Amino acid sequence: MRIGIDCRTILDPESGESAGVGHYTYHLVDKLLDIDRDNKYVLFFDRRVGDAGFFKRENSEIKFFPFIEYKSFLPVAYSHFLVAAYVAREKLDVFHAPACTIPLAYTKSSVVTIHDMAIYYKPEWFPKQIFSTRVIVPQSVRKARKIIAVSDCTKQDIAKFMKAPEEKVVVVYNGVDSEIKNKKLVDSRKMLKDKFGVEEKFIVFVGTIQPRKNVMGLINAFDKLRGTEIFDNYQLVIAGKKGWNYEDIFKSIREMGLTKKVIFTGYVTSDDKKLLLANSSLFVFPSFYEGFGLSILEAQRVGVPVITSNVSSMPEVAGDGAVLVDPYDVDSIGRAIKKVLSESEFKSGLIKKGFENVKKFSWEKCARGTLEIYRGVVDNNQ
Repeated sequence: MRIGIDCRTILDPESGESAGVGHYTYHLVDKLLDIDRDNKYVLFFDRRVGDAGFFKRENSEIKFFPFIEYKSFLPVAYSHFLVAAYVAREKLDVFHAPACTIPLAYTKSSVVTIHDMAIYYKPEWFPKQIFSTRVIVPQSVRKARKIIAVSDCTKQDIAKFMKAPEEKVVVVYNGVDSEIKNKKLVDSRKMLKDKFGVEEKFIVFVGTIQPRKNVMGLINAFDKLRGTEIFDNYQLVIAGKKGWNYEDIFKSIREMGLTKKVIFTGYVTSDDKKLLLANSSLFVFPSFYEGFGLSILEAQRVGVPVITSNVSSMPEVAGDGAVLVDPYDVDSIGRAIKKVLSESEFKSGLIKKGFENVKKFSWEKCARGTLEIYRGVVDNNQ
């Protein structure tokens, strides 16, 4: 088979991943090239990033989209017509779009990965994206021969919002980086203090600062612990870049007098994220909605207890290796934080369950499941 993959979301690992889709594409492609030496992979980039050379193997071809200058002032023409024409000329057996959208003008055999349906679930959590939500994504779902959903929750939402036939959607879980190790290095705590102002004991959240992530709910839960040893002895570290509609959160922090207790690191590299997770006492992720929730597994992988939401895909991903809370109930979040940090035996059991849960997820499993989908699509075309 000649398999094409849109790699435009892949980011340079030297500087970390700023988006979950880039992380997914990077690890999926890397593992596919490792396990499948029978087929040829045509990898499409739109800029000459360092990753392109990393993916040059005997079973791969690297292609760069021409006319990238059109991307800035004619984004629709570039992404949906020029890209489609360039991909079509490669005479692929199947083309995989791992970032939810297939170019509108591309009509040949394709597979698309859908990571979540959050914007359909609660449009108010996002800036308006009318053309994407009403045209591009629905057309991608309609024309794809198969749709990869990253969780059962996402599969159900695709059926609900896109009316996709159940047999067209296949669940293939994301993996977790097997190279993540407990990075409690000798100098790591000093580095975290010097770089981010993080003290020895801290609770951590990792994710983009935006309404869907419920960062304000977590801050309110932490604030309600005033007067307890937890509030006195711990900082709350929010690690992630500023997303949409974040301003009110920073204003509230100032008004609540929490500027020294709640630390915002801004965007962190992949390595810094691992260090923050590994050195934290607790990972809390009370998001309102996730299509998968990879950071849950990353925390479990380094032996950090997890608190996360009891909605959407998070119980599915966390298994019994996390305390599940109602993200709309601040008191529920606060009680869970207090329980985990106050009861050492309970905390140890949670960590042990997390280690067991994370064994179910790997990028090799993700790659093998994806490869089976490619084969099925090609077989059905013949």
